[in-house]
Amino acid sequence: MTALVEARDLVKHFPITRGIVFQRKVGAVRAVDGVSFAIEHGETLGLVGETGCGKSTTARLLMRLLQVTDGSIRFDGEDVTHLKGARLKAFRRDVQMIFQDPYSSLNPRKTVGSIIGEPFTIHRLERDRAARKRSVQELMEMVGLNPEHYNRYPHEFSGGQRQRIGVARALALRPKLLIADEPVSALDVSIQAQVLNLLRELQSSLGLTLLFIAHDLSVVRHMCDRVAVMYLGKIVEIGPGDALYGMPRHPYTGALLAAVPLADPSRHGEQRRLLGGDVPSPANPPSACHFHTRCPKAQELCSLEEPPLEDKRTGTLTACHYPLEQQEMAQLGLRVPG
Repeated sequence: MTALVEARDLVKHFPITRGIVFQRKVGAVRAVDGVSFAIEHGETLGLVGETGCGKSTTARLLMRLLQVTDGSIRFDGEDVTHLKGARLKAFRRDVQMIFQDPYSSLNPRKTVGSIIGEPFTIHRLERDRAARKRSVQELMEMVGLNPEHYNRYPHEFSGGQRQRIGVARALALRPKLLIADEPVSALDVSIQAQVLNLLRELQSSLGLTLLFIAHDLSVVRHMCDRVAVMYLGKIVEIGPGDALYGMPRHPYTGALLAAVPLADPSRHGEQRRLLGGDVPSPANPPSACHFHTRCPKAQELCSLEEPPLEDKRTGTLTACHYPLEQQEMAQLGLRVPG
């Protein structure tokens, strides 16, 4: 069966220019630097990594909000990398996004009914005003909002309710792929679980395929079938959630998991080796393996030859010359499978 989404060697470089009148290119920010993955129908793929690693840029490339520098995107068997005009507009009906900030992603001058119903206007659907209102109120009810609040404005809702408005707007066109770009990071912890459970319920009932972007690994574990770990524009490990969380092979994945706060009282006081240093600039990334400047296992080969993303016999694909062993997982403070 053909995957719903296939990204192959995606590259997005933003030029760095100098000069006021005659600008010349002096470099490039390598936001996404050769990313490949596929998302199957009905699957949830998690995309995780530190801030600035290229997660949101990857999402915007998939939505065609940004034009790729190189690489290709296939959606439902069709190459959509260079679509334009009416074909691009039709493609965007099938791919919708939930944005990170529920405060800035909603127009404060429009009512909730107008915001949720805007996709119908853009794509010339539900032209009858009464039918459109019914459709919008059904969407509001679907995401747990009171349909009677159709004429209220965003400032009259809480943060969690505003994010539900964003979810309703994204579902208006019944998309095949829903991209959730850190949809709960701006919400109170007490509200996050409600929104996450809503997304799971909607995915099950509507048969959605989901790309879930986050930096909170505990959230990703709750939501995703497979997980891809990004570092400085590249995927360094990808595989089923159970395999990746149970036995991470890339040192960066292990460091991310070691940084997750412990909820088990019996493990309080454990010494965990955490990742040091800062993320290098994507305008001047390290040679070969981008992670070698921060990696505790780095050797000369890591600065000379980029490791391929390949099977390390644990169920995940890992880009590392010297993947983690079980004793090193214990040093990081991770539970070692028995």
